[in-house]
Amino acid sequence: MNSHYTKLVKNLEYLKLNQMALHLDETVDFMMKNQLSFTETLIKLTDYEIDIKEINMMKSMVKVAAFPHLKEVKDFDFDFQPSVNKQQILDFTTLRFIELQENIVFLGPSGVGKTHLATAIGIAAAKKRTSTYFIKCNDLILNLKKANVENRLETRLKHYAKYKLLIIDELGYLPIDAEDAKLFFQLIDMRYEKKSTILTTNVSFKLWGEVFQDTKIANAILDRILHHATVVSIAGDSYRLKNHLVKENKESNGQ
Repeated sequence: MNSHYTKLVKNLEYLKLNQMALHLDETVDFMMKNQLSFTETLIKLTDYEIDIKEINMMKSMVKVAAFPHLKEVKDFDFDFQPSVNKQQILDFTTLRFIELQENIVFLGPSGVGKTHLATAIGIAAAKKRTSTYFIKCNDLILNLKKANVENRLETRLKHYAKYKLLIIDELGYLPIDAEDAKLFFQLIDMRYEKKSTILTTNVSFKLWGEVFQDTKIANAILDRILHHATVVSIAGDSYRLKNHLVKENKESNGQ
């Protein structure tokens, strides 16, 4: 029996089924105590291996997505930002909007939590093994521009178009010239009604013509983004100023 057991452990290690080897003893004990069948025992043992592979896959998906931080919905202060509907955000994390190929636009001034919420939804997607990628708008434009110069535009567009969820952060913080706006339009057009995109912006839609320096292109981009989209407008104080305000209040109250 001992030689068979040793051989089994060696086989599991050789096959890199390390979790099965690690939990073999306790599973055998559990089998004998609860009179499990051979099939039930194998299911219990293989579940250990599957669980760790799922965790590793999830970590890998989150890493590939290139999030700026790992802030999730549970880390968001909904009390500080009452204009944000918590149930709506939780509904986004079910990924129903991705199944429907819909978009989300977070609109509001700087520091109100747009990037936090976009990232939180992205992490929820990555954890469910949905291909996700996060990029700042300016970096995206620069990458497309560089690819265009190097005659690799089509390949680069396909790269960004392949993700089931693409998060484009900080649209409108820097102006985009008309030629670059056309590159951006091509990407949005490729994803239109096929994949979901989350955008964060501090610029109201009527001013997008100024951002893209071309009203016609701006309208074409807006038309495709907003056709199947939920717009979340956040009106509130900046999180980044929150701690400073608390500190100032304490100081003014002599605390």
